[in-house]
Amino acid sequence: MNNWLGLAGKTCAVTGAASGIGAAIAEALVAAGASVALVDRNAEGVQLVSDRLNTAGGKTLAVAIDTSDEAAVRAAADRIRTQLGPCSALINNAGLLRAAPLADVSLSDWNSVLAVNLTGYLFCARSFAPHMRELGHGSIVNVASISALNPQTNSGAYSASKAGVLLLSKQMAAEWGPEGIRSNAICPGMIRTALSAKFYEEPGFEKKRAAVTASRRVGEPEDIANVAVFLASDRAAYVNGAELLVDGGMDCMLMDLVPRPGFNTQAATGAH
Repeated sequence: MNNWLGLAGKTCAVTGAASGIGAAIAEALVAAGASVALVDRNAEGVQLVSDRLNTAGGKTLAVAIDTSDEAAVRAAADRIRTQLGPCSALINNAGLLRAAPLADVSLSDWNSVLAVNLTGYLFCARSFAPHMRELGHGSIVNVASISALNPQTNSGAYSASKAGVLLLSKQMAAEWGPEGIRSNAICPGMIRTALSAKFYEEPGFEKKRAAVTASRRVGEPEDIANVAVFLASDRAAYVNGAELLVDGGMDCMLMDLVPRPGFNTQAATGAH
């Protein structure tokens, strides 16, 4: 049972691994016995995470690249194969947000978000898929967002890019499934990360956010990491083309948020 996930001795790659969800996924994979390539354009940040995990007994490699640069991604995939071995799992997690309403978002910001959040996922998948074909099996986990299913206004191309990830993930499953490569997507809800930490300093903010989830709490990066590691593992061998909502039940709360006198509870409406 120590290797219940079947990841011990395998090599995995995680993009956007310098912080937040990506760093948590890398840590969970290391805990499961995998060798992990940590990919991020933040060279200093990803090296710090790699050093921390290596000091704790893990085997990781920090790779500083921009995942929207296809040549750099291909070179990184080759380096990882040489130093750690062929990857049996890729977790596409690198993401970018350029906030703006659709009427005002610049073409540059729109293209930048799509380049990282969508095209970068394709570049990484195409670069690591040969590793998986070499092994005869593999898993691609694409981190999307609940914003792929529900529009997040004033966020420029973010929702559109994440919606694209969901279809891209299914297309990978359909095209590469016969080769033994699975592709699945995760849609995180509200997750507490370094980028959102300042929001929670506002009095009452966390309580209001927690109130719109069925689980009545805000998620942590580890909540996403646990699901990503499962999907990367042999235990999910027959899970392919799936979209998993990991949002504490926020998506099922719509009707409870509609004012209904005599039906709504204080907890459900976030009232004080």
